[in-house]
Amino acid sequence: KIPELWNAETGESKKISFKIENGRTIIPLHLETWDAYFIVFKEATKLANFTVPKITEKQILQIHSPWSVSFQEGRGAPVNSTFNVLNSWTDNVDLGIKYFSGTASYKNTFIVSVSSKGIYEIDLGEVKDLAEVIINGKSQGIIWKKPFKIALKDELKVGENSIEIKVTNLWVNRLIGDQQPDVKTKITYTTMPFYKTDSKLLPSGLMSPVKLILKN
Repeated sequence: KIPELWNAETGESKKISFKIENGRTIIPLHLETWDAYFIVFKEATKLANFTVPKITEKQILQIHSPWSVSFQEGRGAPVNSTFNVLNSWTDNVDLGIKYFSGTASYKNTFIVSVSSKGIYEIDLGEVKDLAEVIINGKSQGIIWKKPFKIALKDELKVGENSIEIKVTNLWVNRLIGDQQPDVKTKITYTTMPFYKTDSKLLPSGLMSPVKLILKN
């Protein structure tokens, strides 16, 4: 039968390459980190082999700094900040950002000079711990695992496009921040204070250059 590749995360299905010989179906697969697929056999076939056309991938541009970043209110961080370099919040000199836990929104713009046929994809690189990508005011979905790439649902405009990336991390850093000796008002509350003053902070935020990729 013809094998189909079903994406366990999105439910999308597509054709895959295969070869049938000696009563076996051989399927070449490439899985990124944390990928999972279902292989579904549905329709009968007389084909002995099938090859999916090769997809090329090209970097169109890199979205440069500075990024305007706004932090969720009531979590100890300033409401607005500017990041000239994309790195972990834990590297920031502002203690409110260093120990921040919650959601921060990164905003920027980029220019597309020519409209090209194919699938545009945003590559966030390294993110901790999950992110929602919004292009021209429309959500493109949430990425929660490596590789932090997402295919755009809506077409980009020729000219200026806006991008917003909402990044959410874990509670660990704020729990550690609340244990610091100079903290008078704690933001978090826990009955089991596992994290101490000198506990290791977890990398957080958008930490790599953001790239626009074209696949066709």
